[in-house]
Amino acid sequence: MSPQDEPALTLGLHARIADIGSEAWDACAGAGNPFVSYAFLSALEDSGSVGGRSGWTPRHATLSDAAGRVLACAPCYVKAHSYGEYVFDMGWADAFERAGGDYYPKLQVAVPFSPVPGPRLLVRAKAGDGAGDGAPILARALGAGLVQATAELGLSSLHVTFCTAAEQALLVAEGCLAREGVQFHWANAGYGCFDDFLAALSSRKRKAIRKERAAVAALGLDLRTLRGAAITPDHWRAFYRFYRNTVDHRWGGAYLSERFFPLLAERLGDRVVLMLAERAGEPVAGALNLLGADALYGRNWGCEGDWPFLHFELCYYRAIEFAIEHRLARVEAGAQGPHKIQRGYMPVRTYSAHWIAHPGLRHAVADFLKRERAGLARQIAEIEAEGPYRRDEGKAAG
Repeated sequence: MSPQDEPALTLGLHARIADIGSEAWDACAGAGNPFVSYAFLSALEDSGSVGGRSGWTPRHATLSDAAGRVLACAPCYVKAHSYGEYVFDMGWADAFERAGGDYYPKLQVAVPFSPVPGPRLLVRAKAGDGAGDGAPILARALGAGLVQATAELGLSSLHVTFCTAAEQALLVAEGCLAREGVQFHWANAGYGCFDDFLAALSSRKRKAIRKERAAVAALGLDLRTLRGAAITPDHWRAFYRFYRNTVDHRWGGAYLSERFFPLLAERLGDRVVLMLAERAGEPVAGALNLLGADALYGRNWGCEGDWPFLHFELCYYRAIEFAIEHRLARVEAGAQGPHKIQRGYMPVRTYSAHWIAHPGLRHAVADFLKRERAGLARQIAEIEAEGPYRRDEGKAAG
């Protein structure tokens, strides 16, 4: 099939990322965000975390020229449910199915189980025709092709989640509905050390963080930061137990297989950062992060036992210290978490785009999104007004 208005380009859908290959995929994905890399997405497939009976069926999109060269691509999945996405549309599905429609299957452009903002319409660098930057043209063609493919395959909808604001605008021009959300990120204001960051906070927040860190220090644990090959198979076995403890307690099922974590470390190397707590040489808690070009991305956490404030130490404070040491611009600590605000993480908007085939459902969702955006704007304004940073220094991320 050919994306409309771009007869020289062909859209393909692929059942395995391996059919596209690492060279072609990463030429489009770049090196900035590890979650859209071939290494990350192939580790999901090869570990059995997606595919099979997971409800995530890979159908990765490519946009190729007449010579067959991949100029753009997108991580795509046909979904049989809405789990593992973090941009929730279960209410839309319930309403449509109560009215007699079939919401599933749908087409999802996303990084499975990873609420990490970043590019989704991946365009090969210098893929233009020499007359300027061809990236927006190719991204728009890819977006149009995805909408067309959704319709031709008889799917109810297309969802491009945690994309960039620019990608959202391109997709809205192709008939998608815009949706926004909020996460809490820490921004590095050029701090030289953790105490510099603390000095930017109000006195009350600064004292609270110091008290929490002192309580963790009193636990007598050995806190370590491990990267790449320094993370042993024993570490990964322990971390998988921690991961299962968390997901079994909160959600009742694990998305990621045990094989995924060591496979990820093998393929991403030092970009995998594990914050580990040990007692007498035995791991008792861990927080998994991935390192991007200018950000540290917090992903999974878990522990065994009751360790007051250890979650905040491993997931937030040590991540901030790592970012300061490596001069990273920010720490992105995942979805949810208003509790992050008092620890220096401030609200940042996230973006998604949604194409819905049925006119009635589309109208209802558009009305819902209009009201949701108004509520989100009020929420962000209230948080920023009551943020943890000293007013005299104007320290607020956004």
